[in-house]
Amino acid sequence: EVQLVESGGGLVQAGGSLRLSCAASGFTFDDYTIGWFRQAPGKEREGVACISISDGSTYYADSVKGRFTISSDNAKTTVYLNMNSLKPEDTAVYYCAAVAGGPIATMPPMTVFGSWGQGTQVTVSS
Repeated sequence: EVQLVESGGGLVQAGGSLRLSCAASGFTFDDYTIGWFRQAPGKEREGVACISISDGSTYYADSVKGRFTISSDNAKTTVYLNMNSLKPEDTAVYYCAAVAGGPIATMPPMTVFGSWGQGTQVTVSS
C-alpha cells in the first residue's frame, strides 16, 4: 500500500523558513515522481514543485522559484521541500503526492497523481 506522510508544517513569520518532509513507503521509490501541492482557503489546489526520483529532475511553479527547493533522500525514501523567504501568501495546507514515471520536464497534471498524503498546515504571519 502506497503511503505518504507529510510533516514539518507550522507557524512562521514572513521571511522565515520551514522544511517539509514527505516520507514515502509501499512502492519502488526510484520509479516515481513526487510532487508538492498546496491549497489555501477558498482557492484551488496548485502545484508547487516536483522531483523525478530516477534522475533528480525538478520543476517549480513561478511563484516559488528561487525560494523553495525540492530534494530527495533515496535511502530514507523521503522528499523534502525547503521553503525560504516565506510570504503570507504561502499560507496553505501542503500535500505531497506520487505518480509513477519520470524524468520530468514540467509539472505533471494534478489528476495523474494517484496517491496523496494527509497534508500539513503552513501559516506565514505578516
